[in-house]
Amino acid sequence: MGTTNTRDEDGMALAAGLRLAMGRIVRRLRQTHAVGDLTLSGVSVLARLAAGPDSPGSLAELERVRPQAMATTLAGLEQRGLVSRTPDATDGRRAIVSITGAGRSVLEERRSESVDRLARALDEFTPQERAALRAAMPLLDRLADRL
Repeated sequence: MGTTNTRDEDGMALAAGLRLAMGRIVRRLRQTHAVGDLTLSGVSVLARLAAGPDSPGSLAELERVRPQAMATTLAGLEQRGLVSRTPDATDGRRAIVSITGAGRSVLEERRSESVDRLARALDEFTPQERAALRAAMPLLDRLADRL
């Protein structure tokens, strides 16, 4: 039973450390974007729509937010011309949301800024440290899938 307790304590300590580190990374990346820039949820919705059109209800489910919160996010994106809505061909009561060309441009610019900033930070890491981070990527992806 002592092993289980140790493992649980180790797991809790690892979880707390991951949460802090990931939170700091996300906050620092957010700080590079201008005031009035897209929210993190807006960027996430654009990224989902870049893979293909979807319904507001499905987007809310995928993003794990209430339909009302998704409606607010989509209204802001639509107001800026980053997404468009069309009636669903099979169910006229439902809307389908698509990313616009302007939305793709904003998404790409935002991704480029973040990737550039991360790449500059990684320049200071040794080849061994970079290899360790690369090796951890599949585990981090699996962890994200399970949250």
